Amino acid sequence: MKKVIYLDNAATTRTSPKVVEAMLPYFTEYYGNASTIYDLGATSKKAMNEARDIIAGALGADGSEIYFTAGGSESDNWALKATADAYRAKGNHIITSKIEHHAVLHTCEYLEKNGFEVTYVDVDENGVIKLDELKKAIRPTTILISVMYANNEIGTVQPIKEIGEIAHEHGILFHTDAVQAFGQLPIQVDECHIDMLSASGHKLNGPKGIGFLYIRKGVKIRSFIHGGAQERKRRAGTENIPGIVGLGVATKLAVESMPQRTAKEAELRDYLIGRVLKEVPYARLNGDAVKRLPNNANFSFQFIEGESLLIMLDMKGICGSSGSACTSGSLDPSHVLLAIGLPHEIAHGSLRLTLGEETTKEDLDFVVEAIKEIVEKLRSMSPLYEDFVKKQKA
Repeated sequence: MKKVIYLDNAATTRTSPKVVEAMLPYFTEYYGNASTIYDLGATSKKAMNEARDIIAGALGADGSEIYFTAGGSESDNWALKATADAYRAKGNHIITSKIEHHAVLHTCEYLEKNGFEVTYVDVDENGVIKLDELKKAIRPTTILISVMYANNEIGTVQPIKEIGEIAHEHGILFHTDAVQAFGQLPIQVDECHIDMLSASGHKLNGPKGIGFLYIRKGVKIRSFIHGGAQERKRRAGTENIPGIVGLGVATKLAVESMPQRTAKEAELRDYLIGRVLKEVPYARLNGDAVKRLPNNANFSFQFIEGESLLIMLDMKGICGSSGSACTSGSLDPSHVLLAIGLPHEIAHGSLRLTLGEETTKEDLDFVVEAIKEIVEKLRSMSPLYEDFVKKQKA
């Protein structure tokens, strides 16, 4: 079996063996329903509350402000839809950015069809939200600002503290989708004036199907899923105790390892970026060169299709993803790359590589050589590249 070099950690991560080990007893031994009053259920409830406190501690929050969900998309939907419902009497205007995850953008589209107005703020060429435009977008009817902590495609980290201060000064709730940032960057909700925050377990070596929404005390949003009285009557459904335990352990491990792990990832990321930009002609880095996630490298290569590059990398055992949305059944290029000003033809030739704890320099050397070979081969079959070369020689 050929070696697999996995560089798609922004899509999902390998569940840590320590996380799996911690989860297993809650499937077969401590399987009690946490909502019951007997000892078996009390054991589950204790484990759930311990995980809740670990997650709260990572954010500088209180355990009572953490609500477990099925993942980041549910958390984003809950934050936006429930805020819209609860604060409708105050106003019907929401502000977000043009480069949000579709869990936010599609929710905003849904709200627009139901009487709400949404302003989509521009970003600069590096993907950083334009704060002046954000300030100008605020109206007396604005009830929520939702801006992601770090972008899932190009890795750009937003000025979250400044955005939180703007929202706080105007008495507007502030939600951030921190799915990519939680476990990768230190986050303090009070310092950044964050009222709601979404995160997902499988982005930090935890299990899939579990996430949380931080809701600051005093934020009066209602239930999103109705039924039982779980999660302090705010999120119905029998608690996913194995998943919650796994998320708690994954959070603990991520926080403990963050300084050295992210420093190593950033060093390898910069090595990868340096080699690609130096050795592959007509390549560009997408996203801010400095204010970016420690493990994210996103490139555009002129005169090639990102999907072809991905397929050929896969044949060499390299897992990455494209800046194009083609893999989702759409022929349109990434909305993020278009928002930072890339023309369609360049946006289509994009590649996102996201490193993990196990990534080595030798892995990246192999990947760079593979990219060089594949890009050269794809360009040799491109009439556009052939015409470009002729014009350069003319």
